[in-house]
Amino acid sequence: MELIFSPLAVAVLVILAVISLTMALRPARSARVVGDRLDNYLAEDRQEARQKAATADALREPFVQRVLIPSGRQLLQVLGRLMPTGMIEDINSQLVIAGRPGNLSGLDFLGVQVLAAALGLLFAYFYGGMLLTNPLYKLLAPFVGAAFGYMLPKNWLSGKMRTRKDTILRALPDALDMLTICVEAGLAFESAMQRVSDQWKGPLSQEFGHVVTEIRLGVPRSQALRRMSLRCDVPDVSSFVAVLVQADAMGTSIAQVLHSQAEQMRVLRRQRAEEKANKAPIKVIMAMLVFIFPALFIVILGPAVPKILAAFGGM
Repeated sequence: MELIFSPLAVAVLVILAVISLTMALRPARSARVVGDRLDNYLAEDRQEARQKAATADALREPFVQRVLIPSGRQLLQVLGRLMPTGMIEDINSQLVIAGRPGNLSGLDFLGVQVLAAALGLLFAYFYGGMLLTNPLYKLLAPFVGAAFGYMLPKNWLSGKMRTRKDTILRALPDALDMLTICVEAGLAFESAMQRVSDQWKGPLSQEFGHVVTEIRLGVPRSQALRRMSLRCDVPDVSSFVAVLVQADAMGTSIAQVLHSQAEQMRVLRRQRAEEKANKAPIKVIMAMLVFIFPALFIVILGPAVPKILAAFGGM
């Protein structure tokens, strides 16, 4: 009996020895579970610490930036959804041309228009009812106030667009001169644009920096320049970008193109200055007709008016 069961006993003992050795060499499952739990706890602890730090940083901000501005932006977005959705793209393009004043989106600006129209309606309703006596005028006053309030933000945006375009137009010749100098000195075109962006402050230098950032992120140079022309919406910038893209495609020297474009922009700036100088006398005459001549007529003809009235009265 011992001879029969001895091989089986040896096999069992070998299996048990292998299992024991494997379990001895392998880390305990409970240890791994504890380690995983500890890692998760530390990760949660770090995340909680980051959340607390972010909350503390947010609490250090003023009450207006923490509560009022986000609440106002949410209200503007809710009001903006009341307007047609097709207007959002046009408003977004206009805001980009204006330089994103107030970091507003198209939906936010539409909300501003709705809010201004509501305020204009209420103002005209209350004050029109107190000041006007004609029932028809009282009825029309709220509609006039709403229309005025609705158009006021749009006029403000148009003014921002016009101001930014004029600033870019005035700065373009000097910027091209500096680009030409940098490129002729040996800098690459992107490095020259970055140097102009670093040295100057203004909308055009910001656009140059934006172009350099897009090129470094992998956007083709021609596409980045075309985007800049769309954001500026200035004819001189568009012509400069078109010539530069064509020269880049044909392999022409960038320095030569920049030199010719800078000279052309200086000539255009001189012509615009001469045009404004030629328009100045006409504007002066209009100001004299409106403000100076009536006062002169009153001073010269004023003493003679009583005599003229007395002469006609005596007849």
